[in-house]
Order: sequence, then structure tokens, then C-alpha cells
Amino acid sequence: MGRSFEVRKASMAKTQGAKIKVFSRYGKEIYVCAKNGGADPEANLSLRALISKAKKDNVPGHVIDKALDKASGGGGEDYETARYEGFGPGGASVIVDCLTDNGNRTFQDVRQCFVKTGAKIGSPGTVSHMFEHQAVFQFKGEDDEPVLEALMMADIDVSDVEAEDGVVTVFAPHTEFFKAKTALTEAFPDTEIDVEEITFVPQTYTDVTGEDAETFQKFLDLLDDCDDVQQVYHNANLDG
Repeated sequence: MGRSFEVRKASMAKTQGAKIKVFSRYGKEIYVCAKNGGADPEANLSLRALISKAKKDNVPGHVIDKALDKASGGGGEDYETARYEGFGPGGASVIVDCLTDNGNRTFQDVRQCFVKTGAKIGSPGTVSHMFEHQAVFQFKGEDDEPVLEALMMADIDVSDVEAEDGVVTVFAPHTEFFKAKTALTEAFPDTEIDVEEITFVPQTYTDVTGEDAETFQKFLDLLDDCDDVQQVYHNANLDG
């Protein structure tokens, strides 16, 4: 398929306040995952993957343990997922995923981020069809052929495998996440997987330049300040 893809992980927090936000979001997501599917990572594969991701993002163990203990206690908040879609500054497509205990509050908070930057919030399905919901893995490597062969031997429905700048990127349907991870781990036991996540991959990118690029960054910063926002996906190419 020849797509060029850059996994947009949250950048390492530069201030203690930013770190606290990252830890809080992971704590909430782990709590919800454990409450819905069980607090035992061995039995809840989604929880196991989430904890692994949290550790890679340097989330302290006590934050993870607190979320698991809270979920095991049976009390706590009742969160539900909320997804908002629209067009950001410069016309780029945007998906905003949230966990909320107050849908009206969350909608108003997210809507204000769109309004303040001249962006346009739409109805469900407005832009999601422009993305592919995929499992993505990245690790160091030069050759994609043995990776593709290993995945195909494991009967993985691979979407694409790329090798670029010493990094191999694997794309597979999101439903194949655990199967693909197992295949990669067994085929390349000495390779550390740097990125393993289910995300929305844009089918195409939109160049956002000049003042629009500055406004788009402001838009992302406003969303980042919203407590209920968990993930933001977009197809903006801010490098032009």
C-alpha cells in the first residue's frame, strides 16, 4: 500500500502538570477497562495491553494499582465512552474520544474547543469513514519481508508492513491485535515492540500550513486541557 505513517504518541510531558494529566487519563482508562472486563490482566487481554502501554509511557505503578483496586471494589464512577467528529482548522479531519460521567458537560467542553478555533464539529460518522481502525506495531528493523512472512504464516489478515528509516511498522485490522502481537513476539522474541496500539489511521492526509497550522496546534492544546478527552486522532500534516 506504500502509505507513510507516523504514530502520534503523546509527547513526553515537559511539566509535572502535563504528566499528571497523562497519568490521570491512563488511570481512568485502566479503571473502566478493569471494571468492564475484570481486574485480572491474565484474564482480561485488553487490560493487559493497556497496562503494558501505560508502563511504556512511564505511568507509575501506584497509579495502575490504584485504578485496579478501585475497579475491584465495585464502587466508583460510571464512565461511558463518547466520540465527537469534525473538521479542525485548515479542514483536517478530527476524531475525539472521551470517557465521561457527564455527557452534556463533555460535549460542551469539546464543542468549545471547536468554536474557539473556528473548527466545525459534526455528527457521528462525519469523518470516521476517512480513517481505518487498525492495530499498529512498530519496532526497530530494516527488512519487512520476514515480518510479513511470519504474520502470514500465523494467518494474520495483514493490511500493510513498511520498513523505513530503520523502523518496521505493521498494520492489521483492530480485531487482529492480540493475534498479531502473539505472532510477532513468537517470531522475533529478541525484538522489543516500541509501539503496540489500536488507533485510527488516516486514509489520506491534509496539509495544514501557516496560520492554520498554528491554530490547529492551539486546537489540540485546548482538547488536551479537557479532562474527559482521552485520545485525539487527525489527518493533519502540520509540516505542510
